[in-house]
Amino acid sequence: MHKRSEPICAYFYDLDALAGHVQAMRHALPLFCELFYAVKANAAPPLLHVLASLCDGFEVASGGELAHIRRYQPQARLLFGGPGKLESELEAALFPPIEALHVESLHELELIHDIAEKKQCVAPIMVRLNLPRGDGAATRLVMSGTPSAFGIDEAHFEQALTVIRNSKWLSFKGLHLHAQSHQCDAAEHGAMLRGFLRHINELEDCLSFHAPIINLGGGMGVAYQEPHHHFDWPSFCQMLQNLPNTERRERHFRFEVGRFMTAFCGVYAMEVIDLKQSYGEWFAIARGGTHHFRLPSAQAHSHPIHVVRASRPPDITHQQVTVTGQLCTPKDVLARHVPIEALAPGDVFLLPMAGAYGWSISHHDFLMHPPPHHYFIQKDRIWEEKI
Repeated sequence: MHKRSEPICAYFYDLDALAGHVQAMRHALPLFCELFYAVKANAAPPLLHVLASLCDGFEVASGGELAHIRRYQPQARLLFGGPGKLESELEAALFPPIEALHVESLHELELIHDIAEKKQCVAPIMVRLNLPRGDGAATRLVMSGTPSAFGIDEAHFEQALTVIRNSKWLSFKGLHLHAQSHQCDAAEHGAMLRGFLRHINELEDCLSFHAPIINLGGGMGVAYQEPHHHFDWPSFCQMLQNLPNTERRERHFRFEVGRFMTAFCGVYAMEVIDLKQSYGEWFAIARGGTHHFRLPSAQAHSHPIHVVRASRPPDITHQQVTVTGQLCTPKDVLARHVPIEALAPGDVFLLPMAGAYGWSISHHDFLMHPPPHHYFIQKDRIWEEKI
């Protein structure tokens, strides 16, 4: 790093920290639960390699992600969710067959049936339900109990069941219930899921069917601005363990977790290249920006910042500084009014919790700046890969 002629701009991923975190998640999870990784959070191959031996499989949401996992983890069990699946994507998911297709609409259900009938194969499906919300407080990103492109409304579920029952090409594996994201309150999340389970039990009794597996999605939150208030995974798992069988009905549960699994293993580093004062406010312009790390903009938060001082004497001390990138837009802000003890060009900002929805959701090509470097750390080894 010290030999580089250009200012630092890079992601660093601690693969040992990732493995330890996921191992702890698995240890807490009841035996009747499966843990899948939501690839959309970060599809970097070295992360996938670590997660392949720790998770039960991967959840993909596009044909591109499906091909990516089949390339780097060809033996992995796969789930395929998300609205608007193309016919070509559904065909790719059935040949060879994946673990389950998550059906998002009646039209998609009929399309899967037609493809399976044409190809003379049985399609494993789970129906995603958009159930009314009951218990548990809602978060700021909700996909259930509200008009949504996700899932089939309860009012249309009986029609979906009829299609399934009348088809020898559709194998019903269970239900999918990913309802919200960014939930940092484990008790509220648990209350919501228990409410859904009671609702499903009533549906089973009314419509005479049984869902042997329920995919409860993810949505476990990372408290970027309050790091002591992350989702309490151990207490949530204890709630699952204590579920009465009148609610669980001997079912197996699946979780597809993205953000909460990989966020903590990544750091985004950007070197200060300019420092200026404007109308009494200090700005630090750093190498990179939201085209590399869109998360703060997407979440509308001021991201935590740590400063690594270089050898140059500070230009400012004991000031509040707004951290921006190199883009020609006033929206290229990563943190506002950060208390800084000392700062000068050449210092490096470290932005933690950058291992999920960082590079993967960013608009890489805007202004054609070069991409950041991606470094992976495991045991005593550090290496770079192009992502």
